[in-house]
Amino acid sequence: MTGGIDEYVVRPGDTLASVSARFGTGTATLVQLNKLDRARPLVIGRWLTIDNRHIAAIDPGVEIAINVAQRMLYFVDGDHVRAFPIAVGTRDWPTPLGAFSVVEKEENPTWDVPSSIQEEMRLQGQPVVTRMPPSPRNPLGAYWIRLSFPNLGIHGTIAPASVYRYASHGCIRMHPEDVAALFERVMVGAAGVIRYQPVIIAMIEGRVYLEAHPDVYRRAPDAANQVLEYSRGYGFADRVDWPATVRVMREQRGLAVDVTKED
Repeated sequence: MTGGIDEYVVRPGDTLASVSARFGTGTATLVQLNKLDRARPLVIGRWLTIDNRHIAAIDPGVEIAINVAQRMLYFVDGDHVRAFPIAVGTRDWPTPLGAFSVVEKEENPTWDVPSSIQEEMRLQGQPVVTRMPPSPRNPLGAYWIRLSFPNLGIHGTIAPASVYRYASHGCIRMHPEDVAALFERVMVGAAGVIRYQPVIIAMIEGRVYLEAHPDVYRRAPDAANQVLEYSRGYGFADRVDWPATVRVMREQRGLAVDVTKED
């Protein structure tokens, strides 16, 4: 489990979208927890309750675990797991799934624009850019971590409010300060995996937690049965409050919720 329930003071320039992006929690959750009016701007100085609890599913030997459906990246830093909200590919430009390794790290990268994005620019009537040197306009930001997938990497962004959304052409976007922290710690050759898991159930310290997200890529039509099979396979199906589980899966709030059946 990563994250928790915390408090945050609204700063100048904050919006629901930017706070959601920074902490990896949904705008609907912020509104509900803090009884906010979506139509009104956030009040500077107001205290907000932040709930960004997530279940981190990390295989042995993996240093970077990405769950596209969670829009979260987990980095195993020694005995500690660091959790970072990310932006992932849209449904039309999905982030590829599978095992990978880190093959290159580059500071102040030049963006060699993929031909597919050049074609999109042309179709949209925009000037076609083939190569963009380091600059404040470069969408890769200040750091580029190339992965073993073709044309795929983890990088910063010049649009921080796009984080924790399906917003990219497949790459993994991070907040500038988050990608700087990852860039400093991750080594070339590090092993990773990208999964798409909208629904996760786990037994953590004797309690059962469930986290459910919308199936944006439409690749998990049988999530309910997967939850049942997993809990049975790991021997804790009798500890699950199934009515609560159904409710969490229906609400899809994207938070780890305690669904332990009480005695």
